[in-house]
Amino acid sequence: MNSKTLIGIVVVLIAVLGTIVLIHQHQSGQLDDTAAVALQTFGESAAHVAGNGVDPSLLPGIPSDLPRLVDLGADNCIPCKLMAPILQELKVEYAEAFTTHFIDVWKNPEAGRQFSVRMIPTQIFFDAEGKELFRHEGFMSKQDILMRWRQLGVSLATAG
Repeated sequence: MNSKTLIGIVVVLIAVLGTIVLIHQHQSGQLDDTAAVALQTFGESAAHVAGNGVDPSLLPGIPSDLPRLVDLGADNCIPCKLMAPILQELKVEYAEAFTTHFIDVWKNPEAGRQFSVRMIPTQIFFDAEGKELFRHEGFMSKQDILMRWRQLGVSLATAG
């Protein structure tokens, strides 16, 4: 095997291990639905996650001026790296239609638990009232993201 193949195998193994760790953390720290709703209702969950570097306005159930796309991934994940320029373009081009956010769940594992992330990257589409509309796991192209927003009824006016 050449060195590029070995590096590729190591990167894939690290990504798989990271996903397994996230799944384990999610399963061991999962709240039942009633407790999660109660915590969100009284803001304790939002305050807890905000203390860990996540903007509480990104959390489910929190109203916003615009619909929002929250991408949960990691700076060192290859599909996440491929999505980074797409997310940046969306953030600029569609700033008047929806907001776009990235959260690194390896740096902030609490966010991974809060959003019930099973694998990365995960994209969650929320309406302006904070209701989760759609969730996708894995790489998602710009065209697929825009198509999903259209399917969800969001008008895609671009900035500028």
